Order: sequence, then C-alpha cells, then structure tokens
Amino acid sequence: MAQEYKLKDITSFADIAPMEKIECEVEGVPEGKVLVLKHDGQVHALGAHCTHYGAPMKLGVVAPDGRITCPWHGACFKISTGDVEDAPAPNALNKFDVFEKNGAVYIRGTEADIKAGQRNPVIKCSVSQPEERVVIVGGGSGTLGVVQTLRELKYPGHITMISREPNLIIDRTKLSKALIADASKIEWRPKEWYDEAAIETISDEVTAVDFEKKSVSTRSGKDIPYTKLVLATGGEPRLLPLPGFKAGELGNIFTLRGVADVQAILGAAGSGKKNVVVVGSSFIGMEVGNALSKDHSVTIVGMESAPMERVMGAEVGRVFQKNLEKNGIVFKLSAGVAKAEASASNAQSVGAVHLKDGTVLPADLVVLGVGVRPATDFLRDNASISLEKDGSIATDTHFAVPGLDNSVFAIGDIATFPYRGPGADVANGGSPTRIEHWNVAQNSGRGVARAIVHSRRSSLSSLPAKAFIPIFWSALGAQLRYCGNTVHGYDDVLLRGEPENGKFVAYYSKGDTIVAVATMGVDPVMAKSAELMRRGNMPSKKEIVDGVDVLQVGVPEGIRM
Repeated sequence: MAQEYKLKDITSFADIAPMEKIECEVEGVPEGKVLVLKHDGQVHALGAHCTHYGAPMKLGVVAPDGRITCPWHGACFKISTGDVEDAPAPNALNKFDVFEKNGAVYIRGTEADIKAGQRNPVIKCSVSQPEERVVIVGGGSGTLGVVQTLRELKYPGHITMISREPNLIIDRTKLSKALIADASKIEWRPKEWYDEAAIETISDEVTAVDFEKKSVSTRSGKDIPYTKLVLATGGEPRLLPLPGFKAGELGNIFTLRGVADVQAILGAAGSGKKNVVVVGSSFIGMEVGNALSKDHSVTIVGMESAPMERVMGAEVGRVFQKNLEKNGIVFKLSAGVAKAEASASNAQSVGAVHLKDGTVLPADLVVLGVGVRPATDFLRDNASISLEKDGSIATDTHFAVPGLDNSVFAIGDIATFPYRGPGADVANGGSPTRIEHWNVAQNSGRGVARAIVHSRRSSLSSLPAKAFIPIFWSALGAQLRYCGNTVHGYDDVLLRGEPENGKFVAYYSKGDTIVAVATMGVDPVMAKSAELMRRGNMPSKKEIVDGVDVLQVGVPEGIRM
C-alpha cells in the first residue's frame, strides 16, 4: 500500500530551480532514492536511475518538451509519466506524487516501487482482435522495439516474432564488449514476459515472403500469415575473399554475431595464453580484442593509419589505439591481409596470418571484424521488392516499404531510410542512409509500432515522423559516446579537452553544421548534443570555435548544468 515518505536534501519546492535535477534520499527506505526536478513550473519525482544500465539520471538532460535523457546511452523518458520515449530503455521510470507538507517535501508510493525505481510498461494482455496479425522477422534490438511498443500502445492483435537465433532477444552489445557466452544472462526479457504479453516466439528461419498473399514461409515448412510484416533480420558478418579465410577452409577463424559465436571463440581460446589476431580495427574488432586481451596476446590489423579513421578521424582514432595499447594490444595499421595459413601441427586450423608487406603473425585463432552486410538474401529473387545495391531495403520516414500498401516495414541494419538529422538534405525529405546502431534499430522499431497502431484508425500519412538522433557507444579502454551521423561526410573535427589523457569532446562539422559529436570521460555532453540536434538547436561550428558551452545551451541564466 502506498505511503507518504519524507525526502532528504530538500525542504521546499522553492529549493528547486527550473530544469534543476536533485537526487534525494527517501527517509525510511534503505538505499531508496528518487530524482526530483522542476519542469515548466511543475515539480516531478521519478526513479533515480536509468532503466538501461543504471546511469544516474541526476546527470541527465532535460528538454523543453518534457523529456529527460540518460547521460550514458541516450535512453529517454517522459517527465510527466516516466514512460519510455526512446531506446534503449527497456522499462519506464516509476513516477511518484510529490507534495509539500509541514515544511518538508514528501512523495507517495510503496517501498518496493521506490527501491525498484522502474516498472514494466507492458501489462498482461490477451488478443482481442485475432484478425490482425503483426509478424516480425528477426530477433534483435529492432524487434524488441516493435513488440514492446505495440503492447505499450495496447495493440489488440496477434504478434508473432520469428528468429533463427535459438535464444530470445539479447543485449547484443555485450557480446563483443564482454564476450558473455550464456544467453540467459543477457536476455532482455524472460519467456514469461512474452507469454504474458501474448507475443508468440518462434525459433525458425524465414526463407521466403509472398507479399501478395501476405504470408511468410520458414525452413521448417510453416506458412505464417500477416496483416503487417516487419523485416528486422539484421546484418550478416562479412568474410574475407582471401586464401585461408573462405568459408570452410580453416578452423579457428570466427566472426561475431550471436551467442554461439562467443561460445566458439572462448572455446578456441581455452586456457593458457593464445595468440589472437583480429582482422579489422572496427568497433567490433577493437571491443573483441580488448575483451580477449585480459588473458591472451592480441594483435589488431587495420587498413587505415588509425583505428576508425574514416568515421572518427585520425586524431580520435589514435586515442582509441593508445587506450588499447595500455592493455597490451599490438596494432598493425596501414596494413593489408594477404592470406591465412594452416598450423604446422593441424592442417585444418589456422596457424598464422600473412600481411601484404610480408609480416607473418602467429595465430591460434582469428576474429574477423570487417563489417556486416544486410541479411536479405531470402528476398533477392522476390519480384515484389527491390533491394538496394548494398542489399538493403529502401523505406519512407515511417520505415514502410514503398509500393506494398503500408503493410511491410524494414528496420535496423537492413533499412535505408531518409535521415533528417544535421547535415542531411532535409529540404528534399532527408538523405537515404543505412545505420548499423543498436539504438537506431530499436527506435525505428518503436516508430514502426506507432505507425501500425496509428494506421488502425487513420491514414499513415497523417502521422508525423518522430525525430531521433542516432546514438552509439563503445568500450575501448574507456567509454565512448557518440551521436549524429558522418555517413554523408564531414570536413573538420574540433577536438576539445585532453585527448592525450583519453578525455575529450570531438565535434564533427560539415561546413558550419555540427553533424556528430563523440565524447570520452565528459558525460553528458553527448546526450545534450543529441537533444539539441533533435530539436534543430545544435550550436554551429563557429559557435563551438567561439567557446559556447553545449551543456548551458537553453538553460536559464544563473543555473549551471
């Protein structure tokens, strides 16, 4: 039963400045804390920690339109309700009545709710409109965004999720960062959650789609009808078309996409120090290398002069390199791979990687981090849909596939959608863009769910597209945060802070427009930048050069954020 609890740290609403955030202890609740903030003249009390990875929301970013964004990974909540606004938050924040009484500030709630700080936004439900059937093909971040948001919005029809992965939806970001081999430890939701939400989960592979009959076929022989179809099959790791690297040629050469891949990598690494060669200085490659470097000798081979040079710039790339070198990792950069060679003791397994300059790297195992391609092979010969040159699927702003009567959507790694953030051709509806980020997939999935629910009662054309800015993060000896998009190019990088100590803010500009921001060790600059980009208020390159403080943009005078 709800009770009244007195808050420490504040005695009056007058103690709280506009947009200020105060983390308060709750008297009588051991370790109980809430976040109290004032927005638009109203005082609110919410759970104190982000529901994603537990970031302190006192460092979050408050937006004028009533949102608060996590300082770490961009999860966003509605201040008035605590509801999820943007990925990657799985749960809503608990919201508490807050009031003044007898010269103190109180909240009303239960001890359990205060301690939890969060709530499942999906309640138990059953199917009341069985003629409506949403089928989602894929089992990743985008699918989580679709199925959860459909039920948050009280969609009454069938929901079926078909994934070729043997596990339920996992936090895939932890595979490369932590090499977790037990799917149960990183599943976002247990099987009971899907059952209670009336979400059917099928472990199978979709092999074909009949867009005219509105049906998908699976490898096991099932034909599953749909009224709305969401394609969310993700990416397929690329292989190297070089001697020794081709599929089936040599053992102990791995890519990383699922839990089974982690199990195979760890099995090959085994006990004892091994020589590990990572081909590709990509984020995945560097994360895997960093995780393995604790117990093994790791060499990372990259074609650029600095890791991620094309995307992040050479100076920022060298920060990553320096961080990982501290962990004992050796880099071979500006290097090309020639072939993989079998082990002298086992002709079926890799023993060395040869570089084009003649260098031979001993290798007990090899991990390829050379990118992914859209997993759309099952659609290549389908006359009803045209794939882009890279194998992706073009969509509109709602991620609907044109020409299929708003009944088919594509999200995540397989979608090329009209990006409308900074640097894009907004005047002409956006720039066609494909982005392989966890948050983009989940936010696009949430957008598709809103579109499906909206289309039940009105034309999809009447639904405004919800803006979101791409966000990703990486663990490279320190936590990297990034927002925006440099896919369409940048011409300068403004580096601020102490990059030599791994603490910096990098502003990527195209002309006078800041198109992306990367940070290490200076939370929450990235989250604030993403909010400013979303609202079209990001400072210009000139303003950054002139010394504007991004964290103070839009903050009332006299208040330091």
